[in-house]
Amino acid sequence: MPELEQQPDAMPIVACVTVGALEENCYLYACPQTREAVIIDPGDEPERILATIQDLQLIPKYIINTHGHFDHICAIDAISDIYPVPLAIHSADVPLYTDRQAAKAYGRTAPLVKRTPDIFLQEGDHLSFGSLSLDIIHTPGHTPGGICLVSHSYCVFSGDTLFYRGIGRTDLPGGNYTQIEQSIRNKLYTLEDDLVVFPGHGQPTTIIEEKYENPFVNTEE
Repeated sequence: MPELEQQPDAMPIVACVTVGALEENCYLYACPQTREAVIIDPGDEPERILATIQDLQLIPKYIINTHGHFDHICAIDAISDIYPVPLAIHSADVPLYTDRQAAKAYGRTAPLVKRTPDIFLQEGDHLSFGSLSLDIIHTPGHTPGGICLVSHSYCVFSGDTLFYRGIGRTDLPGGNYTQIEQSIRNKLYTLEDDLVVFPGHGQPTTIIEEKYENPFVNTEE
């Protein structure tokens, strides 16, 4: 069964389905009143993601990628066969959908994603569904087109930019340590302190915890 963050009826629904060999977190974020939802980073095991959508009686409105690495995108086509909703990603990471070298490196068939994105997200964009909305922050460093999704007063989906006591790798093609440090320090750490951070791998944390406890980027440096 997926991990479900238990919230009172008035709170958003957050279901985390951890999938694939790299234990990537696919999130379903939904309005509790309408059950309208977004699917964030469907990376693998589409049957488990689809089963969770059906179990929770959700109505998907968007598929969103925080970035284009293979472990975050490989279930997109299978999910889209059932829910052909708009697909959204930052334009700088679109080439990763069809990266033959990446597919070969991880034993996959190119293209990793056959769909063409419908929405090219950028800083300042805003997606709404049900009573909820997500603001887009461009946070390059792990990849050139990395983004985070902010639901103000509640949470941020940080992809592979910020983790519990960690940050995304910058040694892969397109990675840049200076960029990821600036993305975290100047963008994520300026958000509300009590926002829950739902990362692309590992356990949740909060903005204020990482400000002071993250060994890679903290406010005491």
